[in-house]
Amino acid sequence: MTVSDGDGPLPHLLVHGYVEDREYARGGVGGDPKVRTVERRAHGERLKSEADIALADQDARRETLEELEALGVVITIEGATGFPLKLESLEQRTTHRQPRPKWLLLSVHAATADTPERAQVWVSDQYRPKFLERLEQYIDEDTRFGKPRHNALIANIDRIRATVLEDLWQSEVNPPITGRHWWEVWLQPKSDAVALANRFADTQGLAILKRSLRFDNRHVVWIQARWLDLLSLPFSPVPITEIRRPAFVDTVEDLEMDEQQEYVEDLADRIVPAACDMPAVCLLDTGVRRTHILIKASLSADDMHSVVGLPAGDIAGHGTSMAGLALLGPLEDLLTSGEEVRLLHRLESVKYLPDAPAPEHRPEAYGLVTAEAMALPEIASRRSRVYSMTVTCPADRPGEPSLWSASVDTLAAGSDIGRSSDAIDLLGPPRDDSKRLVIVSAGNVDPPYEDDYRSKSDLSPIEDPAQAWNALVVGASTGLCEIPTDPTFADWTPLAEEGDISPHSRTGMTAGGDQWPIKPDICMEGGNVLTDGAGDFHTQHPLVSLRTLDARNDGAVGSANATSAATSQASRLAARAMSTYPHYWPETIRGLLTHSAEWTPSMRTAIFAESGKKKRRQLLRRYGWGIPHDYAVQNSKRNAVTMVVQDSFVPFTGKDYKMRQFRLHELPWPTSDLMALGAADVELRVTLSYFVEPADSRRGWRQRFSYASHGLRFELRAPNETTAAFVRRVNRAAASEEDQTTRSASATDSWVLGTNQRNKGSLHQDIWKGHGAELATTGVIAVHPVGGWWKYNSRKDRQDLSVRYALLVSLRTPLQEVDIYTPIATSIGVPIEGIAVEA
Repeated sequence: MTVSDGDGPLPHLLVHGYVEDREYARGGVGGDPKVRTVERRAHGERLKSEADIALADQDARRETLEELEALGVVITIEGATGFPLKLESLEQRTTHRQPRPKWLLLSVHAATADTPERAQVWVSDQYRPKFLERLEQYIDEDTRFGKPRHNALIANIDRIRATVLEDLWQSEVNPPITGRHWWEVWLQPKSDAVALANRFADTQGLAILKRSLRFDNRHVVWIQARWLDLLSLPFSPVPITEIRRPAFVDTVEDLEMDEQQEYVEDLADRIVPAACDMPAVCLLDTGVRRTHILIKASLSADDMHSVVGLPAGDIAGHGTSMAGLALLGPLEDLLTSGEEVRLLHRLESVKYLPDAPAPEHRPEAYGLVTAEAMALPEIASRRSRVYSMTVTCPADRPGEPSLWSASVDTLAAGSDIGRSSDAIDLLGPPRDDSKRLVIVSAGNVDPPYEDDYRSKSDLSPIEDPAQAWNALVVGASTGLCEIPTDPTFADWTPLAEEGDISPHSRTGMTAGGDQWPIKPDICMEGGNVLTDGAGDFHTQHPLVSLRTLDARNDGAVGSANATSAATSQASRLAARAMSTYPHYWPETIRGLLTHSAEWTPSMRTAIFAESGKKKRRQLLRRYGWGIPHDYAVQNSKRNAVTMVVQDSFVPFTGKDYKMRQFRLHELPWPTSDLMALGAADVELRVTLSYFVEPADSRRGWRQRFSYASHGLRFELRAPNETTAAFVRRVNRAAASEEDQTTRSASATDSWVLGTNQRNKGSLHQDIWKGHGAELATTGVIAVHPVGGWWKYNSRKDRQDLSVRYALLVSLRTPLQEVDIYTPIATSIGVPIEGIAVEA
């Protein structure tokens, strides 16, 4: 394995992947415009007379605001039918150090079958003689080629006249001339343009939005008025360029359908699909409309399955929306970037829910339906896959195992299940080559929404099967906090604060007792909700939702939100990681997503405001470990290195499982480099991920040791602790937990959670914060077992079984100049060369 010697992305220290850069080239346009033949002097004299009249007419109608006069006027130049105007000549500036406009092209009406091209031009008072001089030069002067000067510009002009408000109207339908309406007024980008528009509105007694949009070449304001109230705008100092029917375009979804399709078709042309044998996100949902142009090359007809009969496609629409997020992520930036999109994974679909009005599955049947759904794609293809489950239902006992969640655990562990009246039948021991990564949504809150959205989410427990131990469970957070430009929402605000839990998301705050897993594991963007502050809520506005595929139109975009959208995005990250690191196990990919997650500033503030570790763990049941980002999932950095260990062992041996085994990992620790950091801050993050096999009977499921086949724990050797003392401490801790006596605390208090709080479920993570010199003398991690039903059950087919696990260890320092990656890579034989890996 070779890695970059620059500051770019680096592979986690196990496997690597590379990518080649490509430049996106746009084609040019060519061809010379047509110039019509006219009688030169008569044509020029007529246009000069029309220009004089138009300018004089505008002077006569010019208005002032608070004694401030406009510094120019607007005229309309009409072309001849079939001959385009030379638009580039209708804008000219001075050659000063800070150029000033002589005349400016404000807006253009394209030619139609019935009307010629029409342009609106602002002419500065100061440079009006220069503008008229061009008409005189056309009449009297020739170029060195014997053509009239400015011939391409003036020959194709058919008429010059005064501009009225209708000339500045740019929307397709005619402006409504009765009643009060909101108007979108586009302005020249002058420093005082918006201020002048506000003065005009105040003088006329009109409403104007407090906010405006400022582009490089235009400013936009919104005024509420009658059409008659605005007729004087072209004659005022307000630097108007055009007026439109407000579209309030906040997202690509707000565009007209033909404009949307241009964006979508452009993106489709830039997508390079993954090969057929690459990993896939398998959606267990309502089916997928695979004909949408953004996914049809990534979802083969052979990968469309159904457990509810035909058709296997999507009628309800939910699965198609999720497919867009699972393959491409949120579309907004992709649609406008212009860059090539090289995919690392594909899609599969299993229609999991029947179309209405057919009844949904009986709750007790969901486990077997899930098993059948997973079997179909596995029979069709041997590729790696991640299962994305966005279907949930209210839990009988929130947080505690159910038949459905136990089935998910069994299937993830690599066992088969059979039918049973009140439990599940385990058919044979778990197989490593059959283990599965299953990603499940936490479930959505029930309406109505409330202003106190956190309490609503905290009191809405995760739904079945999100309590599954082996599943990666995803809640929803949000960073979408913009306010729509539509004046209808002028007084509305986002309900959730940036970086906080989404108002759509359930949590594990009230799900079961302390002995059950910490769920959700992570959060992803799930959208926000708008509130008017008086009890009314808008739950699906595009601006606070995610852009994805339109479920009804193969060339359009739509919106999605809530924990389904969050789960689909997490599934995409997992599939991309599978592609980059094909030798990683499902347990490893699950661990990598939580290991790479970060709390937002809002989440971090809430968690670290609690000094007690038990209260911190409780807040993890709201936020999980935060939000994983694609870059961190895929890459390490010089000052932030991730080491990945995949190992297996037989945890208990001998008669009646009396002999306990455990593993000591003496990692390639950069001791001297950490020592050199002295009192500088270093963060150590440890993640232990493994799958348990659930018991086949519901009896005793209220006891965690009776539910899980086994448990694993990790311990870090304390600073300056000898290995012998460390081993003795590990043995005492394992025996205490198994006997359900009080467990001794860690040898250091620097952990965010500590041993008593992190050892829930089958995914354990903690963060150690301290000084580099203190961490330098650690570097040894023990992985040890605690007994479950395998140890205390008489089933012979579960004795002496090997268990496997993924151990992820990261060292991070905020000091950008510090390199702790190279010494670790060198010590394990990874050469440092100038080859960059994929970002």
